[in-house]
Amino acid sequence: MKMKTHKGAKKRFKVTGSGKVKRMRAFKSHILTKKTAKRKRRLRQPSLVATTGEIKHVKRLLQA
Repeated sequence: MKMKTHKGAKKRFKVTGSGKVKRMRAFKSHILTKKTAKRKRRLRQPSLVATTGEIKHVKRLLQA
């Protein structure tokens, strides 16, 4: 039986061509007045999932 893709993970993560896992940063949805412009600008940029254990876990959720 085929394993289904985890829909929550599908919306949040993307696997790059080299096999790394890309994600968007948190803390950009509300209470933005006290955050500096520099911080908000950085939060717009995508980031990579840090540890290999997390990468393995996310890839398992994404496999269709």
